[in-house]
Amino acid sequence: MKTCFILNPTSGRNRRRPALAGLLRDFISSRSLDAVVATTDGPGHATHLARDAALAGCTTVVAVGGDGTMNEVAQALLHTPAALALVPCGSGNGLALHLGVPTALLPALNLVARIGGRVAQIDTGSANGHPFFNAMGLGLDADVSRRFNTLTSRGLPAYARTAFAAFRDLRTERVFISTSDRRETLDIVLVAVANSDQYGNNARIAPGARTDDGALDLVAVRTVGFLGAAALAARLFCGRFDRSAHVCRLQSPSFVIERAAPGLIHTDGETHATGATVGILVHPRSLRIVVPVTSSAVAVVDALSPAGFALQLP
Repeated sequence: MKTCFILNPTSGRNRRRPALAGLLRDFISSRSLDAVVATTDGPGHATHLARDAALAGCTTVVAVGGDGTMNEVAQALLHTPAALALVPCGSGNGLALHLGVPTALLPALNLVARIGGRVAQIDTGSANGHPFFNAMGLGLDADVSRRFNTLTSRGLPAYARTAFAAFRDLRTERVFISTSDRRETLDIVLVAVANSDQYGNNARIAPGARTDDGALDLVAVRTVGFLGAAALAARLFCGRFDRSAHVCRLQSPSFVIERAAPGLIHTDGETHATGATVGILVHPRSLRIVVPVTSSAVAVVDALSPAGFALQLP
């Protein structure tokens, strides 16, 4: 019943906490946990560390970082008995916020140690083979992610400034969106496909979306001017984004998005160059994850018991 903490020292708030690895080891010692701390040294390393941890028999693998770290760790745990746990340290933390995982360090660590926690299974998604767990997107969505990833200072204000700069340079794109029984032709600013209800920072791109319903929620924003975009931005934070006339929302286990030329997509904020056609699939209940007992975002799957998956505390 071993746990592996995978720490990204350059993720979000972690840059300002150089002693975090020591704090994690102190916590492990104070709780008498059978656990180790591994530190990433570059892009993709968290996936290798998480895969090694799962193969070594770890029952819990903890992503200590932002959405990119979460994505890298979760990739290695798909369809395995190991459960993902989150210690959110990024600038968005969309999946953590959706599931009710605390963003403060000690409460998040206590959840890892199974104080007030349970294990659930959630759906995941893939876009042209790239896994995502919170959201993917193209158009403005992908361009903002590309620009944001070059910044040394993160957070909501920086994200807002980046989104404004990207919007100024935006060009409308015509896309064809298909499900098994529907086809839409839209001139769009962006398309987001969400597993949870939000990007992060409680900006709810798909109000009411769930991570355990066997479907993904596609939100397409039609061509909109500056004032319309400002109104939409306000709607993100009041749970009414999809009620705008500028927004088309679809729900399906799969989507095919066709555009005029190859371009960028993002998966949980990390960008990839892909072809003109983007195939998106849901993978139902494919990831085990630690959530608060009080979370209503996912149904109960596993109760924590001495004979089961949980770490038992003294």
